[in-house]
Amino acid sequence: MPELANLSNAQHSAETVNGRAVFEARGITKTYGMGEVEVHALRGVDLELYEGELVVLLGPSGSGKSTLLNILGGLDAPTTGDVHYLDHDLTQYDDDALTRYRREHVGFVFQFYNLIPSLTARENVALVTDIAEHPMRPEEALELVGLGERLDHFPAQLSGGEQQRVAIARAIAKRPDVLLCDEPTGALDAKTGILVLEAIERVNQELGTTTAVITHNAVIAQMADRVISLSDGRIAHTDINAVKAAARDLAW
Repeated sequence: MPELANLSNAQHSAETVNGRAVFEARGITKTYGMGEVEVHALRGVDLELYEGELVVLLGPSGSGKSTLLNILGGLDAPTTGDVHYLDHDLTQYDDDALTRYRREHVGFVFQFYNLIPSLTARENVALVTDIAEHPMRPEEALELVGLGERLDHFPAQLSGGEQQRVAIARAIAKRPDVLLCDEPTGALDAKTGILVLEAIERVNQELGTTTAVITHNAVIAQMADRVISLSDGRIAHTDINAVKAAARDLAW
């Protein structure tokens, strides 16, 4: 397993990061009402994500990972705290502004692929490229995730891993600044999951896309620049991989 160095967020900012912070979150809380019960999903999270890095958010179910990712992606708003994307304060945005932010800057990949069954791989990706300002061609995006030979196949003709890679191609075809992935291998076996992780790794390395991957699988953390571990709505610790593993070398 690659060597990990544990640093506080402040130490990380001062000592180990080159480049600007894409996200800065301060004092993020999120509370949901469940009848008369309050559920505290996040409890005062401070976080930075830096340009071009690949970060894994690691933790068990209920630790706050997905809530945090949804707030960064503009799908949800914190109860308290501030979230900045570059020089934009997302917590001051209304619904229309958040929609523009998501459309112009963020690509999402979820555990379930959400492909349209009646459209081919190429057509599913074209749904995004038709509305993006400076998109890739669908063929280019699919080639990047290793599906250049499957352009005209329908989802039912693709394996689960291939469908997930179409979803990644769809997410990156608009050339987002940030790629947010929520359990992208959660529904896949290890061999297929590694193919998906290789596609994410390639996007991060070749396009320089700032990438955050949520997982409960500690093995995946080996491919990250930084590993942010969450527990009970808080950041428990942040680790830096002194040596990153290639996705193809992971095994679980």
